[in-house]
Amino acid sequence: MRKTFLSFSPPLIGEEEIAEVVDTLRSDWITTGPKVKRFEEEFAAFIGAPAALTLNSCTAALHVALVARGIGPGDAVITTPMTFCSSVHVIEHVGATPVLVDVEPDTLNIDPVKIGEEVEKRGRQGGARIKALLPVHLYGHPCDMDAIAGIARKHNLAIIEDAAHAIPAKYRGRTIGGVQTAEHRTQAGGWPSAVCFSFYATKNLTTAEGGMLTGPPDFLDEARRWRLHGMSRDAWKRYSSEGSWFYQVVCPGFKYNMTDIQAALGLHQLRKLSGFQARRRQVVRRYNEAFSRLAELQIPTERPDVEHAWHLYALRLNAERLKISRNQFIEELTRRNIGTSVHFIPIHLHPYYRDRYGYKPEDFPVAYREYQRLISLPLYPRMSDQDVADVVEAVVDIVEKSRK
Repeated sequence: MRKTFLSFSPPLIGEEEIAEVVDTLRSDWITTGPKVKRFEEEFAAFIGAPAALTLNSCTAALHVALVARGIGPGDAVITTPMTFCSSVHVIEHVGATPVLVDVEPDTLNIDPVKIGEEVEKRGRQGGARIKALLPVHLYGHPCDMDAIAGIARKHNLAIIEDAAHAIPAKYRGRTIGGVQTAEHRTQAGGWPSAVCFSFYATKNLTTAEGGMLTGPPDFLDEARRWRLHGMSRDAWKRYSSEGSWFYQVVCPGFKYNMTDIQAALGLHQLRKLSGFQARRRQVVRRYNEAFSRLAELQIPTERPDVEHAWHLYALRLNAERLKISRNQFIEELTRRNIGTSVHFIPIHLHPYYRDRYGYKPEDFPVAYREYQRLISLPLYPRMSDQDVADVVEAVVDIVEKSRK
């Protein structure tokens, strides 16, 4: 058993990031300025998007995307119960109604069949009009976007993708957030998405706190106005040598801008991302080799038409083969100095949403069933081979001592 505690998901910050932050602090710009602009340009180029807009979180990106799409009171947005609460909070923030549908048993992503059924049902019954779909690329595995885009096209719905886990995932050869290829536009009807990324401390690329929004250029122009108080010019456009002091407030916007200090981190994290991902995949291969041999465990899914971002490694217990519960399994890992988490407690189990909408646990049976057997294991590029071996040894030891 290891002697020190293995944290669940610490960041990997190098001397390059530190030097860039120090350079920012010694410069004339520490808030939104030239490094934010560079980060937006380099991020867009990396994923193949026409443009990108920085924000101070993925939550802010989701919120701005909904507002810029004109979604508000009287509207409804379909999303998943298997996500972090911010994916659903933002729907409430704009005054719209979140509509949850269940998930696929293998990926735990939102089920397009269930989306289609819910849209058709709502069309017959009336009430709040479905105006948008908000799929979440859970754990870094892309949703079935062709099926979702087909539903959006048929019913004239907006798509806002929660890609907090999904940089740099690919769906049928296209990087999530990137421009659709001619073949993909034909398959999916060319339906444009707004795509929201997270750079929180635990993410594959971090700016400590931060987010990014990609989408069609005209949409990003509208989102940019909402990002900073609805002002027609930000500080860079007012106070740089090419700027003008004059601005107008054109909408009641938010305070959601990213700083140059955060962008300084992002510039170097982006350059290191391919290397980070290679290490994540090495860890995943080692986990899969060890855990696929045990009937008590189910390893994560990766469908053949996607490239998983591997933000999280969500192991599932086959509880009927074990003498201990999921919670006891986590306690055993903690005793062996292995940090873990659970992703996620389904939305409909949280008191606010349970009480507001009258949800029962069995309303989304797949999400509820799978939640009860999920454990997220450490997965990050800072892990040494010994760290990985320690996780494997601990999991295997608990299974062997707890199997029926």
